[in-house]
Amino acid sequence: MSMPYEATGRTNQKARTRQALIEAARRLLADGQTPQVEDAAEAAGISRTTAYRYFGNQRALLQAAHPDIAPATLLGPDAPGALPARLDAFVEAFCDYNFTWQHQLRAALRLALEPGTAPPTLRQGRAVAWVEDALRPLAQTHPQVDINELAVAIRSAIGIESLIWLTDIAGYDRTQATRTVHRTARALLAAATGGTDQGRKRSP
Repeated sequence: MSMPYEATGRTNQKARTRQALIEAARRLLADGQTPQVEDAAEAAGISRTTAYRYFGNQRALLQAAHPDIAPATLLGPDAPGALPARLDAFVEAFCDYNFTWQHQLRAALRLALEPGTAPPTLRQGRAVAWVEDALRPLAQTHPQVDINELAVAIRSAIGIESLIWLTDIAGYDRTQATRTVHRTARALLAAATGGTDQGRKRSP
């Protein structure tokens, strides 16, 4: 099995070069471009030949430029412990995440729509796990609710795909789009729990 170019010899310098290409790609994405390897090379002041040693094609470059953030939760230590306030806090943090990284996420979605190519890994299911963490109190208050099923439904309604539609098609600004997905997440939670008080355990 061959080793990646950057894993052999002068690894520290190669790591810096690779990171410079990634940062250049991210800047170009932020400017609304979908850069090729040579575009990132030019922006980083690195030769094309060298750049292609790190990234053999545009797809590899854009996947590397995708946010590499994998916390177990998006909620801080002071997050509410009860629903629906806990879900509200998560949706706010998730929208911030998506808007912060929207250029990389948009590029990943464009790649996913290319015919004849395997879809890129956007979050490896990470976002669903984040929603499940936000819904954790349901295990005690509403044990009959399938938390994973509800998490998938909420993720499908509040992710970057929905935010893109709300901002690009519906013409909403960031605040309006965030408010809309908040309401959608709340509605899905209420539907799953029968609209009961999530902070109180349902009587048997």
